[in-house]
Amino acid sequence: MTYSTTTPLNIEAIRADFPALDQEVHPGKRLVFLDSAASSQKPRQVIDAMSDYYRTSHANVHRGIHVLSERATAAYEGARDKVRAFINAASRREIIFTRNTTESINLVAGSWGRANLGPGDVVVLSEMEHHSNIVPWQILAQERGFTIRYIPITGTGELDLDVYARLLRDEPVRLVSVMHISNVLGTVNPVAEIIRQAHAAGALVLIDGAQSVPHLPVDVQALDADFYAFSAHKMAGPTGIGVLYGKRALLEAMPPYMGGGEMIKRVTFEGSEWNSIPHKFEAGTPAIAEAAGLGAAIDYLTAIGMENILAHEQLVVDYALDRLSEVPGLTLYGPAPERRNGVASFTLADIHAHDIAQLLDAEGVAIRAGHHCAMPLHQRLGVAATARASFYLYNTQAEVDALITALERVRKVFGI
Repeated sequence: MTYSTTTPLNIEAIRADFPALDQEVHPGKRLVFLDSAASSQKPRQVIDAMSDYYRTSHANVHRGIHVLSERATAAYEGARDKVRAFINAASRREIIFTRNTTESINLVAGSWGRANLGPGDVVVLSEMEHHSNIVPWQILAQERGFTIRYIPITGTGELDLDVYARLLRDEPVRLVSVMHISNVLGTVNPVAEIIRQAHAAGALVLIDGAQSVPHLPVDVQALDADFYAFSAHKMAGPTGIGVLYGKRALLEAMPPYMGGGEMIKRVTFEGSEWNSIPHKFEAGTPAIAEAAGLGAAIDYLTAIGMENILAHEQLVVDYALDRLSEVPGLTLYGPAPERRNGVASFTLADIHAHDIAQLLDAEGVAIRAGHHCAMPLHQRLGVAATARASFYLYNTQAEVDALITALERVRKVFGI
């Protein structure tokens, strides 16, 4: 079969921006990094932005009346402005900095959920959710007494929207919380339609965008999402900082999630008055250097163009799916290429995923192995674990070929 190699990206120049990609991880074995769904590599521009902050501008933000504090505040709040523009939020006040997607979801559960959910209410999740979008709701359900329902997946790894429509029609649903793109199946869920149907039924919607914001254009206003959560470290940014977008009216009405400095306007021994958003939800000294890194990552991705990144990745993923389908004994999970993005999860005969990953690592190929923080989904698929190759803007079809060659090595070792 003939495959397109025409990419809108200057892939050699992009790869040169990522120092970690230019190394041998074993003697004679160049790194082939196919684990970006867990955490992407970082370009020099992000590394330099964080290093420059520590070298020249480190101080605490907002309250200092000196030059370094003013610089730090400008970097921190400037990153908020960049996030707002990147996802097209209506206001910078709708951008809350957290540690990661997990904390963003926990913030919604712990603040909005604790204030609004109780016996008789229903929260709708899906069978493909990451643990971060299951466990917080289970903890809160035990406390508040509401019910959790799950949208099942079809045999092709997509959400059963007929069942979803019945849940909205027949159950007192207050909130729908689903992922935009599955970190296991690669399924791109029709979140705009999911949101539209939920709103028609009077429910709010939280979208887990950890696997979508790094890979495709996201417009939270066009989607009409009530809440949208994502992490910097999956989008060429640093670990330790994430984002919760929330509609302003919802955030204004929600109680604080944590107490401490910064999130208050006035404190006495008798009580406290909360700060305005976004600061009401950002207690304590924030991740200032990480915000600078996130801002630099957004600048980097924006300069390349999210549409271009999506087009390049689709070329690589389509090629990977075709090549993997040719490997004897290999089973791919997830929908057709036109309804997926970013990842290829698979099993190979009866070889454990960890053994596959270990042998691939010996060939310099880095993938993920396990349940990918989606144990219920793997139970639904009838497998204990999968091997997962995931792709980003710096990956190439040649690296897919290296993956296939390494898998042939695995088959030879196990005699299949």
